[in-house]
Amino acid sequence: MKKGFWSKLKKPIISLAPMLDVTDSAFRQVIAKRGAPDVFFTWFVSADGLASIGKDNLLPDLYFDPKERPIVAQIFGAKPENFSIATKIIKDLKFDGIDINLGCPEKKVLKQNAGSALIDNPRLAKKIISATIDASGGLPESRKGAGLPVSVKTRLGNKTNVSIKWDKLLASTEVSAITIHGRLAKDKSQYPADWEQISAFAKAVKSVNPQILVFGNGDVKSIAEAESKAKQYNLDGIMIGRASFGNPWIFNKKISKSDLPPQKIIKALLEHLNLFNRLHQHRHFALMKKHFASYITGWSGAKQLRIKLMKVENYSQAKQVLDSYLKKLD
Repeated sequence: MKKGFWSKLKKPIISLAPMLDVTDSAFRQVIAKRGAPDVFFTWFVSADGLASIGKDNLLPDLYFDPKERPIVAQIFGAKPENFSIATKIIKDLKFDGIDINLGCPEKKVLKQNAGSALIDNPRLAKKIISATIDASGGLPESRKGAGLPVSVKTRLGNKTNVSIKWDKLLASTEVSAITIHGRLAKDKSQYPADWEQISAFAKAVKSVNPQILVFGNGDVKSIAEAESKAKQYNLDGIMIGRASFGNPWIFNKKISKSDLPPQKIIKALLEHLNLFNRLHQHRHFALMKKHFASYITGWSGAKQLRIKLMKVENYSQAKQVLDSYLKKLD
């Protein structure tokens, strides 16, 4: 097992969850400027894609700025040989770690027998983990230069709770860390996360290998709640996801978004918008609209501004709306 950067972090370790079409470098940089988490993750990138002739089309999704360190690249797929190839690319890109997605519930991922589908195929999951660790330089027979620690993010089960077997299997591998989301994949986010089950999962993992770090994930709304849950459920750390939408101050203990004037919130959104325009022109501009809805809330006039922003079609129009609104506030 290779701990890498994980061993240098103070517990509880608080990280920003990988979220598709949300946690790109633009969002991560805006957060880093206002109070970074202990660890950043990219959203998941296809191992199959990175192993194909079209890999260059995916590399922009793996862009990161040094201010985002430590940063872990998350990958998904169902072919061990492609995880080996993808891992070598991630090493060349100088990431701090590699995370295997074993929990995504999206249909397009499940159709590839990837994500949470691998919970029901433990033999293949173990082969993927071994291939990734081997390619990362994490096993004794493959240590050539600096290796990267390998972690996994998963759920309690796919359609049924199989954590009583799944936790032991993951604990028997050489992963450095496991993040457990306290829901079944089929439930997505319909029900509250089950923290008692998360705690039981962690306890089972530790009984097999106490060196593996175990993190909980699901419905955590603040840094204070994260620290409280880590202590209450005997976890090494917490991963925060949806609560970060529109709130780049989420990891800052001294600042609460609810206490900020609209000007500061809009300026943060403008910074996010400018970074997205500069770094992610390969992605559809409509992805920014979920951020508009999250940032612009909580003050008189916010609804009208949101309505205007949801009608814009490009960067220039959005910037014009926000600049105009700021001038009125000044």
